Amino acid sequence: MPLSRDELQRLRMAIEEVGAWSKHAAAIANHRARVTAEADIAFRALQVRMTGVSVRNGSRWTVLPLRDTDSTQLGLLTRQTSLPVIAGTDAALFAQLTREVPRALSEAVQNFGFRKLFSGAQSRATAERAGRYLVEYQMWGATSGVAATLQRLDDRASPAPGVAPAYALRPVVGLAQRLTSLGVGDLVPGASVTGLPAAVRTIQGALESEGRYRQQAVDAGVALRRAEAQKVIAEMPVDRLREATRERIRITPLSDAGIRTVQDVFTYADRLASIPGIGDTSAHRIRGAAQTLWQTTYEEMPVRIDIAKPKPQTFDLVRELATWDASRKTKNATGDVARAVALGPLAAALDSHVIHLAVFGAGAHAFSATVDAVVHRAESISGAAAGSTPSDPWQDFLARPADYFAMLQELGFLTEDEDAVAGGLPEEIVAAVREFELETENLSVSLRGYQGFAARFALVQRKVIIGDEMGLGKTIEALAVFAHLRSKGSHHFLVICPAAVVTNWVREVHAKSALRAHRLHGPSRADALQTWQRQGGVAVTTYESLGWLEPHLAQVEELACVALDEAHYIKNPGALRARRSARVIDQADRAVLLSGTPLENRVEEFRTLVDYIRPDLVVDASELRPRLFRQQVAPAYLRRNQEDVLTELPELVEVEEWLPLSHADAIAYRDAVMTGNFQAMRQAAMLQGDESEKLQRLVEVVEEAEDNGRKVIVFSNYLNVLDEVAAALPGAVFGPLTGAVPAAKRQTIVDEFSAAGAGAVLVSQIVAGGVGLNIQSASVIVICEPQLKPTTEWQAIARARRMGQLHTVQVHRLLSEEGVDTRIMQILAKKRELFSDFAAISETAEAAPEAFDVSEAELVREVIESERERLFSGAIAEV
Repeated sequence: MPLSRDELQRLRMAIEEVGAWSKHAAAIANHRARVTAEADIAFRALQVRMTGVSVRNGSRWTVLPLRDTDSTQLGLLTRQTSLPVIAGTDAALFAQLTREVPRALSEAVQNFGFRKLFSGAQSRATAERAGRYLVEYQMWGATSGVAATLQRLDDRASPAPGVAPAYALRPVVGLAQRLTSLGVGDLVPGASVTGLPAAVRTIQGALESEGRYRQQAVDAGVALRRAEAQKVIAEMPVDRLREATRERIRITPLSDAGIRTVQDVFTYADRLASIPGIGDTSAHRIRGAAQTLWQTTYEEMPVRIDIAKPKPQTFDLVRELATWDASRKTKNATGDVARAVALGPLAAALDSHVIHLAVFGAGAHAFSATVDAVVHRAESISGAAAGSTPSDPWQDFLARPADYFAMLQELGFLTEDEDAVAGGLPEEIVAAVREFELETENLSVSLRGYQGFAARFALVQRKVIIGDEMGLGKTIEALAVFAHLRSKGSHHFLVICPAAVVTNWVREVHAKSALRAHRLHGPSRADALQTWQRQGGVAVTTYESLGWLEPHLAQVEELACVALDEAHYIKNPGALRARRSARVIDQADRAVLLSGTPLENRVEEFRTLVDYIRPDLVVDASELRPRLFRQQVAPAYLRRNQEDVLTELPELVEVEEWLPLSHADAIAYRDAVMTGNFQAMRQAAMLQGDESEKLQRLVEVVEEAEDNGRKVIVFSNYLNVLDEVAAALPGAVFGPLTGAVPAAKRQTIVDEFSAAGAGAVLVSQIVAGGVGLNIQSASVIVICEPQLKPTTEWQAIARARRMGQLHTVQVHRLLSEEGVDTRIMQILAKKRELFSDFAAISETAEAAPEAFDVSEAELVREVIESERERLFSGAIAEV
């Protein structure tokens, strides 16, 4: 039914009012869309400046530097979040006014004028329905407050605010809400990172400088290798060419032409084809074979520093190593260097106008700590200028060869047998150890590969025995464990050792790490204890001092690691020091038992050590099943031999000097046998002054050593013998070093001896000099009488023949052709044979009971009886 005149009049009024509402709503929608678009543009402008930071420990951050000029973008974001919320009935109303109402207005105009006259019936019906809808909508809207609602939702008059960067992460701004996928955001003051760009540049500059010097050292090593290979090629007979070509080369024409060596082939390469019997094809094949031999020789040639016959390239290499070492400001700062690299892109984005950083991810505190670590590392690099290259690099090398060999290995010139380094550990443990990342920033020396493996083994397995053979550097392996734990936030470490080596431990901590050492031994131990408890570091104490120290350890919140040096000191579980040590091991988070000396009794005693750290491992310690025992303790026990991992270790030359008894020697010896005085029997051949054959031979050995630029250690079990030796030698004699000498004084004696010239002699009781001290400045060892246990001699020898020794080590055993020496050597030879057989089966010297179970009382009786029988035909009864 067509609209009446009155209805058309009401429709005109409805179209006017409802149309105004619709236009108002459209204006609001357009405004909101524009505000949203401007906010999106502002966000993208900020987002493009965000920088990702990822460090090795897995921490990740996304960082947005903020400047004052960012207040406009932040204001646009805020403008969007401040828009009135359109939801519920308001959203429904807005949908009507912007969708349904505009369509009804367009259709309703068909009710007026010419449009109505020319409309079809269907169009007129649609227009009439639209008209009635608008009239009803106008009536509803008037009573529902549509105009007021639109006014409330209209904020076009509100300008975009300026928002200071300090408020960037407040909810009203909306930035954080757009970045929820990055994690929680925090604001960091710009002032806290002002030093980062310069710090990163400092570290990058140091790395670039070190990289140049490192490459120069590599080039020098390559040059030495080439020179060594060239020497071999120059001496290699031309016949070797036939081997390289599987007999396809005729050598006779070359020999006839005077070409004798492979080097001659290179020298006359252009003229080979003109030699009778050799055409172009053969000449080409000969040159190729020579090149193959050269390449093979070069690749297999180790880089060796030969102190006896150094080449010019040898001196060049040592000089470049010294220069590189002096330049290495970032040595062992692997963690901070990695952090600097990760922060590099962020540092490049920072300038003086950055007043805040919005940090998303692993937390602002951790981020600030990472930045601080890099800044502090840069400060230490800047504050401690690179060490000056030694004025005489060769002498510096001779003074500290172990450091140079470590550098050679770091450069790849010294390789290690990975199986030997792993010490026969199970594959799954080896894999875990090799995957473990060792932090060395708190060490001041380079680690050999096998040393780093031992430290990682101790860290992965937590409580272990490191049984590396003496001379391999177990002290630095333990220090590497401490240094890593310090990098991870631990503070308190403890070393328990014999009194003789306390000084050595304290010095090693200071010299080879950034940790602080505290001597908890001697008159100042109480003050040192308080300092250690308060400041942390490495406390060094003795087995005897544990009774005093143990109650105080309860006050240490975390004992991160304890190292027990010469761990065989606690092989008797019933001893008081063993029980105290066991309690300390239980208290500590980690424990490293160090013992390079093969244990002297049965497998059960080695099991005792294992029980301190892993009582769950050993289920069968039968002496008859050593291989099973070795397998059981493998998760907690690592042992490597010198020859397996120190490829540069000089040869050990052992000489048994069998000497006759002089007339005076024989009389003194017969008297000792007559009275049954076993100790006098052992000393008789050394106490007769000028008439002593052994003493005269010792003087000759010392004189020869002086002539060859070597120093000597003289070991004896007896003070009388040492006094006699010291009186007989004309040159510089140091000592005697005995068990009665205080630990600090022992080290002083060793230091003075190390600083002395060729021909100097250190006289020492074999037990006192064989524990803890490093005496690699000597390369000649004299043992005045055979020892009752092989381990005593091995331990003493290893004090000189250890990592860092440059010379072949000569061991002279002074032995009498008849008497007690002969008998003891016969007994020990049998023991060594048993030891070798057992060790070959067990893969661990410590598990050999027969090899070391030497009963002194039984041996004494046996020797005295046999000597009385030999000398007196049984006429003298046993005393």
